[in-house]
Amino acid sequence: MNGKTAIVGDGDSIIVFKAAGVDAFPAENDTKAREIIRKIAREYSVIFVTEELAKDLGTFLKRFDEEPYPVVLAVPSDKGSTGYGDNFLREAMERALGVDILFNKDNK
Repeated sequence: MNGKTAIVGDGDSIIVFKAAGVDAFPAENDTKAREIIRKIAREYSVIFVTEELAKDLGTFLKRFDEEPYPVVLAVPSDKGSTGYGDNFLREAMERALGVDILFNKDNK
């Protein structure tokens, strides 16, 4: 693992990441995103996935929680945040640490 970072998402959402030097992989749907993530998972330390795709890939992405790399994170698309990325991160932290240290919200 060499510390490379990637983003998987729709073309408009990944442009800003590409400009920042992140390797960008366009995916128009969850099937294409799953295929891309499978191909790049061993090569990248961090993989960002836009929230719209991450929602549809929930079960598939949870498999990466069991390994140290790659770290897979959901990020807002160019359409804005749906809150899915926050929930995705909070749940991962709670599984890892047993407590919500990031958002400190009561989720009753």
